[in-house]
Amino acid sequence: MDTKYNPNGFEKEIYKKWEDCGYFKADVNKNKKPFTIVMPPPNVTGQLHLGHALNNTIQDIIIRYKRMAGFEALWIPGTDHASISTEAKVVGKIRSEGHTKKELGRDKFLEEAWAWTEQYGGRIKKQLRTIGVSCDWDYDSFTMDENLTRAVKRVFKKMYDDGLIYQGNRIVNWDVEAETAISDAEVYHVEKEGNLWYIKYFFENSDEYLTIATTRPETMFGDLAVAVNPEDTRFKDKIGKNVILPIVGRKIPIIEDSYVDMEYGTGCVKITPSHDPNDFEVGARHKLGQCVVIDTKGHITDEYGKYSGLDRYEARKQIIEQLEDEGYLEKIETLTHAVGYSERTNVVIEPLISKQWFVKMDELAKMAADVYQDGELQLIPDSLGKTYMNWLNNIRDWTISRQLWWGHRLPVFYTDDGEIIVSEDDPDEEGKLNGVHVTQEEDTLDTWFSSALWPFATLGWPNENKKLDYFFPTDILVTGYDIIFFWVIRMIFSSLYTTGKVPFDHVLFTGLIRDPQGRKMSKSLGNGVDPIDVVNEYGADALRFTLITGNSPGNDMRYDEKRIIASRNFANKLWNATRFVLMNIEKGDNLDFSTVENLALEDKWILKRLNNVIEEVTKNLEKYEIGLAASRIENFIWEEYCDWYIEFAKLRLYGEDEKAKADVKKVLLYVLNKMIALLHPFMPFITEEIYSALPDKKDMLIVEDWPIFNEEFEFISEEATVNSAIEAITAIRNQRATLNVGAKTKQDLIILAENEEYKDLLENLKGQFKNLANSNEVDIYLKDEFDKDKENLVNLVFNEFSVLMSLDDLMDYKQERKRLNEEIKRLECEIKRASGKLNNENFVNKAPEAVVNEEREKLANYEDLLEKTKLSLEEIKDK
Repeated sequence: MDTKYNPNGFEKEIYKKWEDCGYFKADVNKNKKPFTIVMPPPNVTGQLHLGHALNNTIQDIIIRYKRMAGFEALWIPGTDHASISTEAKVVGKIRSEGHTKKELGRDKFLEEAWAWTEQYGGRIKKQLRTIGVSCDWDYDSFTMDENLTRAVKRVFKKMYDDGLIYQGNRIVNWDVEAETAISDAEVYHVEKEGNLWYIKYFFENSDEYLTIATTRPETMFGDLAVAVNPEDTRFKDKIGKNVILPIVGRKIPIIEDSYVDMEYGTGCVKITPSHDPNDFEVGARHKLGQCVVIDTKGHITDEYGKYSGLDRYEARKQIIEQLEDEGYLEKIETLTHAVGYSERTNVVIEPLISKQWFVKMDELAKMAADVYQDGELQLIPDSLGKTYMNWLNNIRDWTISRQLWWGHRLPVFYTDDGEIIVSEDDPDEEGKLNGVHVTQEEDTLDTWFSSALWPFATLGWPNENKKLDYFFPTDILVTGYDIIFFWVIRMIFSSLYTTGKVPFDHVLFTGLIRDPQGRKMSKSLGNGVDPIDVVNEYGADALRFTLITGNSPGNDMRYDEKRIIASRNFANKLWNATRFVLMNIEKGDNLDFSTVENLALEDKWILKRLNNVIEEVTKNLEKYEIGLAASRIENFIWEEYCDWYIEFAKLRLYGEDEKAKADVKKVLLYVLNKMIALLHPFMPFITEEIYSALPDKKDMLIVEDWPIFNEEFEFISEEATVNSAIEAITAIRNQRATLNVGAKTKQDLIILAENEEYKDLLENLKGQFKNLANSNEVDIYLKDEFDKDKENLVNLVFNEFSVLMSLDDLMDYKQERKRLNEEIKRLECEIKRASGKLNNENFVNKAPEAVVNEEREKLANYEDLLEKTKLSLEEIKDK
């Protein structure tokens, strides 16, 4: 092994060996139980970010553990075509070349989109390899692959034939930037400060009016009624009358509808059926019809004079000015309300009446709810179950059509007579289906419609095959909580509807990764971190370990470079410990560890501690407690193996007893072997590199067996004794530090055992107390038999024994009195200085309050220290 830990020197080479040897591959194996994970497919043109790194590290840990634990472990990778995002990039590219999407036409545009995908599509997969993902690349899938396209068409037709897919005019979330409808799940809401405008709507041929409160005056041109609550006595005599729509001059009726909240605004609500989902329902109940006044670009339509063609917000500004000039504006109030934004383009959503394709959700939502409530599906953390159920209980029909060209084109065809045909087949060269000339629907499907089929379509569905039967349903999905609606729920109901099976029995949700200040990482804040930069500087293992330690499901975490450095230091500690072990092993050493007889007490202790960590980590991983498992392994390696067992081992390694030396080498190597196997799923590169340097290795660590609990290692009393000895040595060191005892000063120890068994065990640790507690002589007695004077002895008490230390051995009283007198003088000077400052009115009145308070705190600390130092001097003045 190199003298220095340098991950850049071996990580790429190791990954290539894994892949070349086929260690990631999985196939139908009747002798093994399958375990399957599907990777949440990142955007095909995307770039690896910390969220991807976290999500894929967790999946990799699980799949590596299951592979070592004897499962036929399959991890399916892939990418998503991401219709809106990718189309936006391609549109931007051709715009920079002086062209438009429409100029190119559909076919040429799709050629550009495929070229873009081929150019950038492999980037994120290369980056995933860099962090060590051990997925089976033979299963690599893309949501627009031929087999996935076939699956999309099959499910669409089945849903259409079953009456679950329909076409209709409904209010949709319209993205005016991408010029397409999007689903509710693709809308995020931001609390914004806005205005509530109070506008007078005058009665026909009257000076009387009703006051309407609205947050969107630009939609008033589309008002088709004013509604009041039928229980509202204020307006009983107004129902059925007409008011005149300001600016436009159109007569609109006053209607009654229980939808109206009597307490909100004035109790009168303008009804704009084409631009508000609730108004759409009111309009349908009262047969008001439709009146679209904002177009697909977010501009006022042609029928409104000077306002026609204006952007919606510019129109709002001018409408308010005209209303004010003409006496229609009564007042303006400020309010905070939730504004919907497109998740893809970050523009404010425009609710718009539009002819779209929808999926009826009632039946499908019930399926998804039932499997969660019945316990077939478990969410980690379970607290997200409330979010899951709330969304399903309030779900609206899913808008699945998109006014885009990149994506799966709807398998919908129109005959020349206007008849609709839904078919999995493509028309022939003459544009005919079954001899009938047809024209295909222009719209494409929502990206999430195809990715909802991911768990079974990637295994070859709808074609029946052995891999689908063996590996599906999958076992766990690992994904961010932010796409529980977009993707998780849709996979669940799509799988239940299509295959009759839950696609996975567990969903592990990760949180977001934020910067050290808790802010979301973004380009605008300039606080983003490129995982590949981190790997290049610190190694993939350091990045992986940082992302999972201290991480708990569903909770956001903060990224801090200090934690990366700590993880790199941990790797370095392991590297140096391994080098120490290997440097003490010589050619010809018998390293066969076949018996635990005649082992030293500390050997039995480390083997029992190894048993404990194997048991705990295995339980953690079975429950998907990834962060807890990582912390437990780190604690064992750093503190128990490196800080204690290696130090214990040195006594025999450097001694003359050849049998003792041989025994400790065997145990050192045996435990090292097991602990790197435990660590391998978390830090695969360094553990594989270490394994390659070990004597008597087999193939590669990635395919080694997972360590198992060994009944022979249950040395309970030995463990308790050494644990107490460690506590005692630590306490002795702390006591020496408190007394400022120099490293060269040694002391005698008296150990009082509770019984004969512990006395015998402690006799075996005499050398360790001498070595690690800096002692001269160590005498061990039974507690009840020791009757010497304990005066001037420090008594340290533990479970199985107590330790007596002589202060006379530790302290040069003359030197200590001198040091304490000097400390008293120093503290008195500091008290005088601080008191002088605080008695100075100029300082107290002019200095910042924080500075004054800090000085007061210093003075209090100095006075406290002075009192304690004087007491210490008093205790030893006659020594």
